Amino acid sequence: MKNLIMNNAVTLFVVVIVLLLIIPMNVFLLDVMIIINIALSMMILIISMNIREPLEFSIFPSLLLVTTLFRLGINVSSTRNILSNSGQAGQVIKSFGSFVLQGNVVVGFVIFFIIVLVQFIVITKGAERVAEVAARFTLDAMPGKQMAIDADLSSGLINEAEARARRSKIQREADFYGAMDGATKIVKGDAIMSIIITLINLIGGSVIGMLQGGMAFSDVLSVYSIATVGDGLVSQIPALLISTATGMIVTRAVSQGSLNDDVSGQFLAQPRAIMFAGIVLAILILIPGMPKFQLGILSVALILVGFRLQKKITEAAAKAQLDELKPATEGAGREAQSEEEFYRDINNVYSIIGVEPIEMEFGYSLIPLVDESSGGKMINRIVIFRRQYAQEMGFVVPSVRLRDSSGLNTNQYVIKIKGEEVARGEILVDHYLALEPEDVAGEIEGIETIEPAYGIPSKWILPENKEMAEIYGYTVIDPLSVMVTHLSETVRKHAHELLNREEVVKLVDNVKQHSGKLVEEVVPGLVSYGTLQKILVSLLQEGIPIKDMETILESISDSASGGATDITSIVENIRITLKRTITSKFCRGGQMRVLTLDAELEKMMVSSLTKGEQGYYMALSPEVMQSVVTQIGAAVKKFADLDQEPIILTSQVIRVYVYRLLEQFYPSLYVLSFQEISNNIQIQAIGNITA
Repeated sequence: MKNLIMNNAVTLFVVVIVLLLIIPMNVFLLDVMIIINIALSMMILIISMNIREPLEFSIFPSLLLVTTLFRLGINVSSTRNILSNSGQAGQVIKSFGSFVLQGNVVVGFVIFFIIVLVQFIVITKGAERVAEVAARFTLDAMPGKQMAIDADLSSGLINEAEARARRSKIQREADFYGAMDGATKIVKGDAIMSIIITLINLIGGSVIGMLQGGMAFSDVLSVYSIATVGDGLVSQIPALLISTATGMIVTRAVSQGSLNDDVSGQFLAQPRAIMFAGIVLAILILIPGMPKFQLGILSVALILVGFRLQKKITEAAAKAQLDELKPATEGAGREAQSEEEFYRDINNVYSIIGVEPIEMEFGYSLIPLVDESSGGKMINRIVIFRRQYAQEMGFVVPSVRLRDSSGLNTNQYVIKIKGEEVARGEILVDHYLALEPEDVAGEIEGIETIEPAYGIPSKWILPENKEMAEIYGYTVIDPLSVMVTHLSETVRKHAHELLNREEVVKLVDNVKQHSGKLVEEVVPGLVSYGTLQKILVSLLQEGIPIKDMETILESISDSASGGATDITSIVENIRITLKRTITSKFCRGGQMRVLTLDAELEKMMVSSLTKGEQGYYMALSPEVMQSVVTQIGAAVKKFADLDQEPIILTSQVIRVYVYRLLEQFYPSLYVLSFQEISNNIQIQAIGNITA
């Protein structure tokens, strides 16, 4: 029974509220309900001040409806008691009315109407407008935010679970602000209703008191004015608290913490403003008739507080600067004293000739994005990418060496693979990158640029233009995401260069834990670690995952048993064995769009195969070669509007040679054979390359 009541507490509470509108209530229970209403309103206000974002209090729109209905139910019950019990509606209402009136009916009513008008005109009206604008902008910005999530997901910055959570949050935000837009109308109607009920209590009570009760006009005015003002106050004070909570929630869009944290942190960070306010108060003392004592105390207090805060901030900054310079100075001194001695030992010279697998160098202004002590998230994002890439491709990306460089411009960064630069970019830390869509709904002001990872025309825009850019259809990306995306795409492109012999040994040892016999049979029984490395590099170079190492080793064993000895043949056999993996990687929604080669062209390519010192190659005439390259260039543009990489489908005989022929012209083009695609996939040819 207890669990049944607890599980349906809200339902029972709403039923009680409805009953308040119908069933008469004695004054004792009415006092209890009024006290509950005040306490509940205070709790809602305090919660709204301590939340960090509106979605932490997502039940607020529904709660607003319930509390408003509860308040109206109390109003109806109190009005019934006022009109039927000669103005007697409980101790709470009487105490509030007597305290405010203080023997003066006119002053009491003026104070009451001021409270009602403050709620109705200032707080409720403002909260209604903010909620309306927030709802409209949130809904308009949804497509841009969804595109930004898709971009982060496709570039490996987030995984599917994180993308799902962010999409859910965006949908919840839109639903929340839409509900808040309607809920503020309830608050507005409640304020209007309170004025109507007040007039009913006063006019109706006066009529009943004089006509039915035979009371004198002065007695009627005294009794019913106290009851009317008291009833209005016990209704309007909770309403005012909840209206204030409504305004706080819909205006918390840009806060970083609770209201208490934000106010204290941002006020105390501006000591000059505090001192200036104290100086202004001191100047006001010179005006004749001003309260000099009060102004003097407040002026001195503000100036002292501001001076103390300014001193603390200056000392903290000096200490931080000293802490940074001291280790650097000591290190430089030791290096100057011992560098010559250090390199006299020839073995120490070897420490400067090695190269890092992946390096990233930054200009001075980009250091805060990388330095964890300054709040930089670069390392965390690289860790996320490494985990996702390992799950996707079966290869663990080596550690990335991050360092600052005085040889770069302040906004530049360079990506190096094995000590050599392979990519370079430039970003503005205090801007956002807006990727231009095909159909722009409106122009946004910004600095024209090219997105470094994919070469998309873009603009660097100011943070205040971010919302408008998303509304116009731009995909808006923060500077760190731009840099991480460029790094991840560069690593994907050069992953085959990063797979060294040591990593191959680790991959084999990982398989050995559950397939020891298979490993003993293949490595080094049939192929050496060096040959296995070349096989895996060939797969990675064409974007084929190597996570299914057990299947790859089994295919190598079968190929060796069948007489295949060269690496090209073994790799082609492995690709056929991995057809499910290849299909999953390149298929979209059960469909794969491809370019095909004309039968005549395939025959010509087969007949042009020539054996050289490095194996077979395709010796096409320059005219045919140029024609093929030109046709493919035009056809690849069709993939720009599709959510799929450009693919050419050929027969297995010439697949590898077509890839080698086109690799130098179109490095992002994938060449697959019919045998590498599962039978349940629908293939759609969107172009045909002829001779």
